[in-house]
Amino acid sequence: MKKVDRQVKIREIIEDNNVERQEDLVQLLLDAGIHVTQATISRDIKEMQLVKVPNSDGGYRYSMPTRRQENREQQLANAINNDLQSLKRSDRFLSLSMRPGHAPMAAVLIKRLNFPEVFTAIGDDTSILVVCQSSEDAIKFEQILTNLN
Repeated sequence: MKKVDRQVKIREIIEDNNVERQEDLVQLLLDAGIHVTQATISRDIKEMQLVKVPNSDGGYRYSMPTRRQENREQQLANAINNDLQSLKRSDRFLSLSMRPGHAPMAAVLIKRLNFPEVFTAIGDDTSILVVCQSSEDAIKFEQILTNLN
């Protein structure tokens, strides 16, 4: 698994779980079928600049740093404005070509923003396939993406 994909999964895990220790994160990744070592996770934590914040049990859990938790719409706008190389539409599908390493997070943002026009979004290292509810929704979503700023 590529580092960018692993880090997307780490972000999802720490947003959905109360992860207190690196060992817990390693186990949750293993449970998800992602084989990692403690050293790899340690590097990811440092690179992603994860911080520990108080949890409801009186302990601490990993979280994304505050300055990186800007609103998801703005994150998507930044990705589209800075990393989108081309956008194509065919029937109810949109194909977004992104700069290498930037597509997975943009695909996650598209899914998490729950656009009513979008059925799903799938991203690899350089591209995103957005499946819309209908061809009309694909036209509408293409306009949404091109108007982000």
